Amino acid sequence: MEPRLGIEVAALLPGWLSLLLWFSALSCSVSSPASLSPSLVPQVRTSNNFGRAFLSLDKCNACIGTSICKKFFKEEIRFDNWLASHPELPLDYLPSYPANYSDDSKTWRPVEISRLVSKHQNEISDRRICASAALPKTCSIERVLRKTVRFQKWLQAKRLTPDLVQIFPGAEGWPLPKYLGSCGRFLVSTSTSPLHEFYGAPPDQAADLAYQLLRVLESLRSNDLNYFLYFTRVDATMFGILNNGHLFIRDASALGVIDKQEGSQAATRARENKDIFSCLVTGCQAELSSCDTIPEKQSLVLVCQQVLPQLLQGKFSSPVQEQIDVLLAKCGEGVQPDPEVLRAASQLKDILRPLRTCDPRFAYRYPDCKYNDKF
Repeated sequence: MEPRLGIEVAALLPGWLSLLLWFSALSCSVSSPASLSPSLVPQVRTSNNFGRAFLSLDKCNACIGTSICKKFFKEEIRFDNWLASHPELPLDYLPSYPANYSDDSKTWRPVEISRLVSKHQNEISDRRICASAALPKTCSIERVLRKTVRFQKWLQAKRLTPDLVQIFPGAEGWPLPKYLGSCGRFLVSTSTSPLHEFYGAPPDQAADLAYQLLRVLESLRSNDLNYFLYFTRVDATMFGILNNGHLFIRDASALGVIDKQEGSQAATRARENKDIFSCLVTGCQAELSSCDTIPEKQSLVLVCQQVLPQLLQGKFSSPVQEQIDVLLAKCGEGVQPDPEVLRAASQLKDILRPLRTCDPRFAYRYPDCKYNDKF
């Protein structure tokens, strides 16, 4: 069936909670913060008041899935500078923040705290929600959303099903870091380093990361669930690497989704179900482009133009480097037909594969790479 449902996922971040989940708490009431133990860093006792406003707990929560609010209230999640003796409050407009996570307040591991959307987009959406109910711009977001049909379905549901949301969990193999929980309008996930930090990596690591990135794009384009996911723009900050060398999508805010299985029926259903949830960022008047206009090559062209050259240029000896450069140029030519771009990407992947080494630096595939050719 021809793909006809196009969903521009404007806020698809770690955990793959779409914008449909932005305000979709099963309970939007604001929880009271847990009392702090006197032994827990007394210098930051005022951080809870700041945290409630910072996390937007005065608005409707985004805690579908695992609520991690208690971790914030107990200060078992701390922004990096909260571990210092004289902490400063982090800037409130950044899209993400490095932080530390603890289960015992003694041992800490790095995590990332990410906004579902930017603070500016939050403000736009809040105004639209209030305007949809003909209320002042400082109205109760929760009260307006609770009256919508979609929200009532969420409240009555015993479990989340595809007709309520579209969710792409990492547990099912989607290439995102592990989702730890959400609180307010933030998600907490395992920490990754952005790809641009690896532009100076040695040849075997550069080959490994480029190979992984091409495999990720392949899985987005062709998968068992019959979804076609594509990037509308890319840059190296959108991809992150865990400390075991595994590459993930760390920022999926520019991903679109086409449901190839549902086709025109899903497109019709999406139009019928349009409500304020569908209009939080783009506005209800905005029409999505036809899925037929999205070529298979789109993500490959963007990545081959704007990411892979910086990662692979000048890394290898002749004639391998020349072969890589030629294939990158072909892959990045937007005027080439889809089969030509896909063929160039496949050939590039074949060249990169043997350039990777099998050693403990690549823990995500070691020691399996010793015994299995697919690694």
